[in-house]
Amino acid sequence: MRNRLSVLLLAALLASCSETIKQKEFELVKTSFEDLGSVADDDMLGAYNAYIKSCDKIAAKHGEFLNADSLVKINREAYLLNCQKAKQIMPAKFKEFVLANFTPYRVLYHGSDNGRFTSYYEAEIHASRTRDDIYKYPVYGRPYDLVEVNLKDFDSSLPAKAIVGRVEDGRLKPYPSRADITAHGINAPVVIWGDSDIDIYIMQIQGSAVAILPDGERLRIAYAANNGRPFKGIGSILLSKGLLSPSQASMGSIKQWLKDNSGLAKANMEENQRYIFHKLGNPEGPVGALGVPLTAGRSLAVDTSYMPLGALLWLETSLSDGSPLNRLVVAQDIGGAIKGAVRGDYFYGSGGDDILEAAGKMNSTGRYFVLIPNSQEVSRND
Repeated sequence: MRNRLSVLLLAALLASCSETIKQKEFELVKTSFEDLGSVADDDMLGAYNAYIKSCDKIAAKHGEFLNADSLVKINREAYLLNCQKAKQIMPAKFKEFVLANFTPYRVLYHGSDNGRFTSYYEAEIHASRTRDDIYKYPVYGRPYDLVEVNLKDFDSSLPAKAIVGRVEDGRLKPYPSRADITAHGINAPVVIWGDSDIDIYIMQIQGSAVAILPDGERLRIAYAANNGRPFKGIGSILLSKGLLSPSQASMGSIKQWLKDNSGLAKANMEENQRYIFHKLGNPEGPVGALGVPLTAGRSLAVDTSYMPLGALLWLETSLSDGSPLNRLVVAQDIGGAIKGAVRGDYFYGSGGDDILEAAGKMNSTGRYFVLIPNSQEVSRND
C-alpha cells in the first residue's frame, strides 16, 4: 500500500507541531521520482542557481522550520544540510543530487491533486531619468508621508494586519486612491518618467519592470510599497462592463484594448484603487518575497499558508499554448491572487509584449509535488 502522510501527521510526528488539520482536507502522499512525469527530460540545471540563492537566504533566518506558519513543515536544519551538500557539487550534477537527497510528496486538497497555475512576468517600459513632452508619466517612489501600522504592535489580541495611510490633522487616514494620486499627485520622489501611463499601469500589476532608457541603458524597477487600497483586476473591470469578451481577457489583449481606447482607459484603470510605488531594483532580476532575485522558468509564487518559501517543487502543468511544463521549481514568491493548497504563479521571465501575451494567457490545471529532505524523518501511515 502506498504510504500516505497527512499534514497533521507531518506536523505532529515530524515537526512536533500542534496544528490540527483534518486529514481529508490536506494531504501529502509519499511517492517516488519514478512516478513523476518527464523527470528524465528536465536536467534541473536551470534550478541550481535558484536553489542556492534560497539556501543563502534560509541560512540567514532562524527557527526550526522554513516557515512555522505553513502547513507543510520543512525542517530548516535538514534543508541547510542539503544546501551544504549542493554547494560542494558541480551544477551539472544537481539533478543527480536532487534524486538522491529528496523524497517527493504529492500535494492533495480534499483528496484531489488538481490545482490552477498561472504565470507572471517582468514587464518592459520606455522611460527617461528626466521629464519632457514624451516622458511625462511619473513612476513614484515610496511617498515621504506614507505610514504603515501593524495592529498587533499596539494590542497583541488584534490580528497581525498592516494598515497603510498618512497622518492628517493628527489622525491616521487612508492613503489617497489611484484616482486621487493621478489627479493631484503625491508627496513622493519620482524614480523615473515613463512614456505611457498604460505601460506603467501594467508594470504596477506585475510589480516590477525593466525600464529602457533613450540611450539603450536598462534599469530594473522594483516594488517598494502600495497605498493600502483594495486591488481590482482590470480584466474583471472590463469583462463586467462587456468591454471585453472572455476570450479577450489575456493581459496582452487587455493592454491592447487600453491603448486602442485611450479615452476610456483612464476611468477604467482608476476603478482599481490600489497604487504601487517603486524603487530601483536588483540588476540580477526582480526580487521575490523570499528576498532573492527570481529565476525565469524556475521561480514559483505560492500560498505560504500551505507551502513555505524556499521549498523545492516538482511542477506538472502546461503553458498557454498547451505545451507541457514539467520541471523543478523553487517557491520564492507570493501573490495577492495566489491562494490555495495547489496553486502557483510561474515566473515566465522578462520581456515585451510577446512575453506579456504568453504569460498573461497561462491559466492551466496541474499539480505539484513538494520535495522533503531525506534526512528529515517522516512518519508513515501504511
